[in-house]
Amino acid sequence: MRKFVAAKLHGITVTGSDLNYHGSITLDPDHCDEAGILPLEFVEIWNRASGARISTYVIYGERGSRCCVLNGAAARTCQVGDEMIICSSTYVEEHQITEIKPRVLTFDRDNSVRDRIFYDARIRDDGTVAFELREGSPRDNARRIPSRSFS
Repeated sequence: MRKFVAAKLHGITVTGSDLNYHGSITLDPDHCDEAGILPLEFVEIWNRASGARISTYVIYGERGSRCCVLNGAAARTCQVGDEMIICSSTYVEEHQITEIKPRVLTFDRDNSVRDRIFYDARIRDDGTVAFELREGSPRDNARRIPSRSFS
């Protein structure tokens, strides 16, 4: 089994921090539903401003609030206004990489969704892996993003 990206909230802005809360990160359920992140799921969090990297679990805040609140010890790793990358992961066998289609949301400063993309890996006839970023969702007739195609 290998660890792969399952979902990502890229560039979401911290809207609050609560050092005295029991821990975790509070996120808008709308964002989590769309990306595929569940409550109590462990995520990795990377602060784009400071480089701090932590792991904690998700709790849902108010639906539609666009919140991103770090709680407990995690509150020490950020400032309100910092941009974060929040990533969940999954363990699958290497040959199953084509079956996962990690959803990625990118955000404007007010935490409205700017882009909806997903990662798409496929195994070529020669056994090598091709990787592309695609717009939309895996269920849609997604368009490849030409400038971000990798071999």
